[in-house]
Formats: sequence, C-alpha cells, structure tokens
Amino acid sequence: MDLKECIRLIPNYPKEGILFKDITPLLKNSDALQYTIKQMVKFCENKQPDIVVGPESRGFIFGTPLAYELGAGFVPVRKPGKLPAEVERVEYELEYGTDALEIHKDSIMPGQKVVICDDLLATGGTVQSAIQLIEKLGGEVVGICFLIELTFLNGADKLKGYDVQSLIKY
Repeated sequence: MDLKECIRLIPNYPKEGILFKDITPLLKNSDALQYTIKQMVKFCENKQPDIVVGPESRGFIFGTPLAYELGAGFVPVRKPGKLPAEVERVEYELEYGTDALEIHKDSIMPGQKVVICDDLLATGGTVQSAIQLIEKLGGEVVGICFLIELTFLNGADKLKGYDVQSLIKY
C-alpha cells in the first residue's frame, strides 16, 4: 500500500511557504490505518519492548495501538503541566525560544526496553527530548518509528546510533 496517497498536502499551512502533511485522511481510512500499525509492529516486534512511548499528541494515536499489538505498556510524554504525578522534565530549543516535555518519574523502570512512536520526524527536537527523558529514567531506547519523515530537515541525523523507521519520506 502506498501510504503517501493517504496524506493530504495543504499548501501555506500553518503559514506561508509550508506544505503541511495532513494525516487525517490516513486515520479515517481503516485499511491504511491497519496497514500503518502492522508495519510499525513488524519493525518493533523483534525488539521486544516493555514500553511504547508516544509524544503528545499524535504519538498517542499510533503509540497506543502499537503497544497493544506488541503486548507492551504505553507511556505518554506530555507538554508541561499535563501530568498529575511527579515528573521528569527536559527543555529543548526551538527555532525561536524553548519548549519542554515531561514524563512521569515512575513510568519507566531501569533496564526496560522502550520504543518511541510518533507521527512525524522533522528537526528531531521532540524525539531527542523523549530519548533524554527515557534514558534519565534508566530505560533503553531499542527503536524509534515514525509515520512521516521530512528528510530535508535532517532530523534523522540527530538519531545516529538508534534504530529508526519512517514509513513515508518526503
């Protein structure tokens, strides 16, 4: 199945000069959604993860069914102030300013194998922060999977040494 056919391209969104990759047509297509999850499972199953981590918010969409299929737990990584218990936090640089991600301190135990799953690899800042959080808690990142990779932004360069899969590349 050619998943690119299920991605709607929207010019000049959210601002002039951006060609936005809209995943909602893929999500509403049951065949494409099932195929996507099956491909992610194929990539991850031999890694035998204990936990799948999904960054807010579209990482939840793909990470939860992936965790279910793998027989693993699911852990959300969220923006500040969204998690109710004690958190570990990492700040990271944006083009203009900073942002942060948080994870519950008790969500990953030392030595647990972790797969990160998200919809998009762009510059790599979000996934690098997720890696930092997981490794701070003693988890081992055994794989990282994305639906889409924007290769021209070179985010994969920041993930050297990790096993990475992107189902669609632009």
